[in-house]
Amino acid sequence: MSTKDFIEKDFYKVLGVPKDATEAEIKKAYRKLARENHPDANKGNAKAEERFKEISEANDVLGDPKKRKEYDEARALFGNGGFRPGPGAGGGSFNFDLGDLFGGGAQGQGGSGGFGGGIGDVFGGLFNRGGTGAGTRTQPRRGQDIDTEVTLSFTEAIEGATVPLRMSSQSPCKACAGTGDKNGTPRVCPTCVGTGQVARGSGGGFSLTDPCPDCKGRGLIAEHPCLECKGSGRAKSSRTMQVRIPAGVSDGQRIRLRGKGAPGERGGPAGDLYVTVHVDAHPVFGRKDDNLTVTVPVTFAEAALGGEVRVPTLGGPPVTLKLPPGTPNGRTMRARGKGAVRKDGTRGDLLVTVEVSVPKDLSGKARDALEAYREATAGEDPRAELFQAAKGA
Repeated sequence: MSTKDFIEKDFYKVLGVPKDATEAEIKKAYRKLARENHPDANKGNAKAEERFKEISEANDVLGDPKKRKEYDEARALFGNGGFRPGPGAGGGSFNFDLGDLFGGGAQGQGGSGGFGGGIGDVFGGLFNRGGTGAGTRTQPRRGQDIDTEVTLSFTEAIEGATVPLRMSSQSPCKACAGTGDKNGTPRVCPTCVGTGQVARGSGGGFSLTDPCPDCKGRGLIAEHPCLECKGSGRAKSSRTMQVRIPAGVSDGQRIRLRGKGAPGERGGPAGDLYVTVHVDAHPVFGRKDDNLTVTVPVTFAEAALGGEVRVPTLGGPPVTLKLPPGTPNGRTMRARGKGAVRKDGTRGDLLVTVEVSVPKDLSGKARDALEAYREATAGEDPRAELFQAAKGA
C-alpha cells in the first residue's frame, strides 16, 4: 500500500463503521460485506470484485490494532494535505519529504524544533520502511499471484479430485541465489539507500514515494549482473504441484489457494494461486445449482397405469422411484441426497424428469391393442380445453 493510499483512503467509510468502532464491530462489518461481495457469490461482477478488494484492504488495517493506531495517527497528521504547525511555529504548511520521516532524520522547519526519530518509528512498520536507521535495510517482497486453469470431468467436479498443475512463475534465480549478482555480492542502491523507494513531490505540502527507477524497487544493485537473470534476481521457473479441488465445484468457478503462488523474495511470503475450473459435460447427467438432473424415458403404459422405475445415479447404485398412475410427460420427481456435494458436506437432490417414449415399431399384437384403446376412448378429445381457451382469449 502506498503512502498516498494510506493517507487518502477512508477505511472506516469503506466498512461503514464509526471511527470509535470496537474490534468486534469492525469484524462484524467486514464479515457481512465480505459475504455480500465475495467473487464466488458474484461471478463475472467486476464491481463486486473491486469492492471486495477495498473491503479486504480496509480490514487489513482496521482489524490490526497496531496498524489501526498508525493509520489514525497518519490521518490526523497528514489527512488535510499538509502538516500545520501550532502558534508561534511560523504559520503556513510545512513542505517536507515523508521519506525523511520514515528514515528517522527529519527536522522541523520554521522554528518548530526537531521531530527526532520517533515519527519514523510510528510509520515504519506500516509502510515497510523501518524505524530510525532502517533506510539501509532491504525489505522482504511478496511473491506474485499466479492464475491457471484446470479441466475436470463431470464426476471429478461433483466428487472432488486431486490434479497435477504445471505452473510457470518468477522465483529466486538459482544461479545467483536471488541476489542478481553472479558473485552473490550485490551492493545497496545509492539512489534509494536500500529502501527501494524514492520521494516525489505531489503538492499539498508533502511528498509521496515511488519504486526506485534504478533498482526497480529491490533496494540492491548488482555490480556484476548474473547472466541468467540479467541482475534482476528473479528467473522463470516451472513446477508441478498436486492441487486438491474441493467437491461440488461448478464450471467457471475460481478457487483461491493461499500461499501457493510464486515464492517471495528476501524472506517475503509466497503469492496466491488462483485456479479457474472448467467442467466437461456428462452424457447422462446435468446440473442445476446443488442438484443433479437426469431425463428418464418411460412407456405409455407406465405413465398411464403407474409403476416402479429404476433410475441411475452418479457414481452410486440405482434408485427406484414410484410412478403414480396418470403421470404426465415432463413431470419432475426428486431423489433426495443424490445430487452434488454442498459446502457443508451435505448433498443436493437428483431431479428426475419423466419422458414418455413413443415406440417407432409396433408388433401386430401391440397395434391391435392400441386400436382397441383408440376405439374405447373415441369420445374423448384432449384438445377441447385448448380450443375453448383460444376462443375465449
